[in-house]
Amino acid sequence: MAKLWFKFQRYFRRKPVRFFTFLALYLTAGSLVFLHSGFVGQPAVSQSQASPAAGGPAEGAELPFLGDLHLGRGFRDAGEASSIARRYGPWFKGKDGNERAKLGDYGGAWSRALKGRAVREKEEDRAKYIGCYLDDTQSRALRGVSFFDYKKMTIFRCQDNCAERGYLYAGLEFGAECYCGHKIQAANVSEAECDMECKGERGSVCGGANRLSVYRLQLAQESARRYGSAVFRGCFRRPGNLSLALPVTAAMLNMSVDKCVDLCTEKEYPLAALAGTACHCGFPTTRFPLHDREDEQLCAQKCSAEEFESCGTPSYFIVYQTQVQDNRCMDRRFLPAKSGQLIALASFPGAGNTWARHLIELATGFYTGSYYFDGSLYNKGFKGERDHWRSGRTICIKTHESGQKEIEAFDAAILLIRNPYKALMAEFNRKYGGHIGFAAHAHWKGKGTVPGSLQILFHSNCTATGGEWPEFVRNYAPWWATHTLDWLKFGKKVLVVHFEDLKQDLFVQLGRMVSLLGVAVREDRLLCVESQKDGNFKRSGLRKLEYDPYTADMQKAISAYIKMVDAALKGRNLTGVPDDYYPR
Repeated sequence: MAKLWFKFQRYFRRKPVRFFTFLALYLTAGSLVFLHSGFVGQPAVSQSQASPAAGGPAEGAELPFLGDLHLGRGFRDAGEASSIARRYGPWFKGKDGNERAKLGDYGGAWSRALKGRAVREKEEDRAKYIGCYLDDTQSRALRGVSFFDYKKMTIFRCQDNCAERGYLYAGLEFGAECYCGHKIQAANVSEAECDMECKGERGSVCGGANRLSVYRLQLAQESARRYGSAVFRGCFRRPGNLSLALPVTAAMLNMSVDKCVDLCTEKEYPLAALAGTACHCGFPTTRFPLHDREDEQLCAQKCSAEEFESCGTPSYFIVYQTQVQDNRCMDRRFLPAKSGQLIALASFPGAGNTWARHLIELATGFYTGSYYFDGSLYNKGFKGERDHWRSGRTICIKTHESGQKEIEAFDAAILLIRNPYKALMAEFNRKYGGHIGFAAHAHWKGKGTVPGSLQILFHSNCTATGGEWPEFVRNYAPWWATHTLDWLKFGKKVLVVHFEDLKQDLFVQLGRMVSLLGVAVREDRLLCVESQKDGNFKRSGLRKLEYDPYTADMQKAISAYIKMVDAALKGRNLTGVPDDYYPR
């Protein structure tokens, strides 16, 4: 054997080209085997989730539907991909002229769902069911994009496609039809009228005859409808003084979204407004604040140069946000003179304090400070991070402290409160994955229980086995409640802001915060902040656990803490916690 190996070695030493050729073939064969095993080893997907088919939509199909799925690709060819990937509104028309869009399945998102969900996400993690609603073919309850699949429609499939396009609501009808929209324009009806089973999900209800099963999407605020690099902002009424509101105007007889967005990007404006055959560019201002969205049907005039896009009308504009940065709120500095008061930006960890600091700095133009020092935040632009918290050079001070002595050191406070279920998971992700990272699955493993009475915070009563998560909840969940209770009890001049309200109505809530800080509220600056609200500290909404990490005992304990905080807020004539804090 050794002699044979020696001859083999000597042969290749004399013929190096053959050796390298043999090596290349060996590596190629190994790669192909690896790739093949990767596809063969995919977890089986039940019919209730989806079943990839070999072919695309049948030609000449009477009713358009979402194309059959292919693992690893979403469209039959590049031409179809480019034409379909830009269909975002109710102006999509099928060959029969109705509103039923013949959409390709956005392969990336759905393939992730197929590959990454051996256990389907629980419904409440991504959406909240809100009821059965009347629908009318002449006046739809949800007037955004719609699609149909008479073989494989599921609740998750509809929700996922609507969320990918940034809609607030997803509705299912006739067991196979999916409608998306930003508001519901129909009456609520009896649950018994939504009685049709989903075509691809036995045991689940997908509306009824002219009846919609409607869900509010939890990820809608984290998604954005896009056209290339531009973000879709909506349909808006023409502003009163057009030349002042949108100073640049160009006539475009052969109008397309691309042309208008490119023009405004070249002119360095963050907004591109399409008005039929005219393109307008400008900034969000008090004359054109983009707060009152109109029904997208009012903008449903097809672009002359694009079959599947709307270009608005002279009275109702389709607006996109370009990649141009709005610099009206980017200047920041330290306070010109030492502040006479210390104002806390107080929150439980994971409640969005870093994001709130980003908003405050943009809205006021002044740096925020911190009770601690985090080098990663300093390197990301929070220059007040290095200052001592008593320096008086920053507009407010980040703190997670909750002791009486620490609280009484501040003259006023903005108290930021977030849903404890979301806050605990956000802080756990930060602890093990960084400010915008995620904890590894290994950290989540283990189950916690909370036996006995909840009269005493469950520091001593909760037992946990395996994984860091149960221990984390056992220690941090009581703190979520005591943090708020302590600030309400010992704080001076406390302004309570709910994270969820700040997210939903940033303009109003941020204005309240800026007023407490003693800075004049400039509306144009707040509008600038709205267009750049995410900053560099937003976790992707796409990576979610495929199971609920909270056990029944954990939920029972956390619900008790929520009730305590709700009662404390109402006892001080403040708004209680938002309704979606509980029940789970």
